[in-house]
Amino acid sequence: MTWSDRLAELGIELPGVAAPLAAYVPAVRTGSYVYTSGQLPFVKGELEATGKVGAEVSPEEAKQYARTSILNALAAVDSIAGIDNVVRVVKVVGFVASAEGFTGQPAVINGASELLGEIFGESGIHARSAVGVAELPIGAPVEIELIVEVK
Repeated sequence: MTWSDRLAELGIELPGVAAPLAAYVPAVRTGSYVYTSGQLPFVKGELEATGKVGAEVSPEEAKQYARTSILNALAAVDSIAGIDNVVRVVKVVGFVASAEGFTGQPAVINGASELLGEIFGESGIHARSAVGVAELPIGAPVEIELIVEVK
């Protein structure tokens, strides 16, 4: 079974690659690795939500936005290396725009990590950082970076 088959089995279709907001590219391949730029929870070119987690955005909503962001990261990987060429997920870095006192960043970024596990199984187990920040670009609640090893 290919990763494309697994996505279809899960009823997941990768979105189009999100357009960069500034002077960068969505992903870069060097050797056997693909590094994505930070991906926001865009759906069809529109940001799903704005606001800080723990205030305007609930942790449960933010967990779903992390899933959307990781799908955008996978779309960027697919665009330059092909999703079926992923050997393993190496690292996820998640940023959460956090209201004062909010400390649930790991649970929010689990939205991305759990989806990678559903798709890639053992190959989706990865190193990770979940970081609370004051602000993210254009008011996004979540931003995700992804590093994968490819064939």
